[in-house]
Amino acid sequence: MKSNIDVVFSRRHWLRAGCGGGIGLLLPAWLRAVESDPERTAIKLITPDTDRAIARGIAYLAEQQTEDGAFGTSGYQRNVAICALSGMALMASGSTPGRGPYGKQIDRCVDYLLSCSQQSGFICDAPASSHGPMYGHGFATLFLAQAYGMSQHPELREKLAMAVKLIATTQNAEGGWRYQPQPADADISVTVCEMMALRAARNAGLHVPNETVDRCIEYVQKSQNSDGGFRYMLSGGPSDFPRSAAGVVALFSAGVYEGPAIQRGLDYLSRYRPQPRRFVRTNHYFYGHYYAIQAMWHAGGNAWAMWYPAIRDELTSAQKPNGSWVDAICPEYATAMACIILQIPNNNLPIFQR
Repeated sequence: MKSNIDVVFSRRHWLRAGCGGGIGLLLPAWLRAVESDPERTAIKLITPDTDRAIARGIAYLAEQQTEDGAFGTSGYQRNVAICALSGMALMASGSTPGRGPYGKQIDRCVDYLLSCSQQSGFICDAPASSHGPMYGHGFATLFLAQAYGMSQHPELREKLAMAVKLIATTQNAEGGWRYQPQPADADISVTVCEMMALRAARNAGLHVPNETVDRCIEYVQKSQNSDGGFRYMLSGGPSDFPRSAAGVVALFSAGVYEGPAIQRGLDYLSRYRPQPRRFVRTNHYFYGHYYAIQAMWHAGGNAWAMWYPAIRDELTSAQKPNGSWVDAICPEYATAMACIILQIPNNNLPIFQR
């Protein structure tokens, strides 16, 4: 039997006419309204104003990088997650390790994260880690896997393999992960972060145990509430937009493209689509929209066609004169997230490709 992740590269036939008329009838009304392929139409949604906002945001990030490749301020100096997300934003603009306008900056991101790789495979700069260092490890592994896929650097592969092994060996009995690299408790947010890292590593040709992925998907599916959203831990709790967006993306990323869980999850997220002249700054705003735009990109159709212009306009209007965006974590984090979201239509990052 194939693992869920074995079909990651499959096209999303369930949203296309060739899959039979019955599937379309199962989709919620807001998803059925427009059937379009984002890969053919998305680039048209990047307006000249959006291009300018992206260019200013990327330039701001490049200016904030330290000589050794680190990013972060406001208590998150040298944080590996901030570095990884900034590197992803730079790669989303079209540069790759050693190539393009920001190739040198990406190389420095890689070098810094490799310097933080411990003998155990754990990627962490202890003095700069937050209360949840497995977040940093997950995002760092996600970035390095994509960088390796573009460069095939031998040292990068060796340390990346160790990082993947650490994820696999610290999965808890429920199938998830939490703040520390140990198989204790788990929550949906950290679990999705590790799931995305595993998918990126598998895409780049590294070994990822099938049972690790299958148990992770079981954990995500059990975390879904009856309203279609996702609770924080299996023990119970309400749904919330940021973690629900992450939960839907985890299912898509593992090859779960159809069924009640996907339909109910997308329907739940539709309640949080940005609205003109009604800005709502939710908790973990950038985190939530980072995952929400991925969910809509994979879903396609009206989900994508309505969501991207809405978040595009909201983000471009919130950009600061120096090219940054702001958040309680730090401006480098907010700017990296905003640039990733706005550049999704470029389809440059392997982890986001449909």
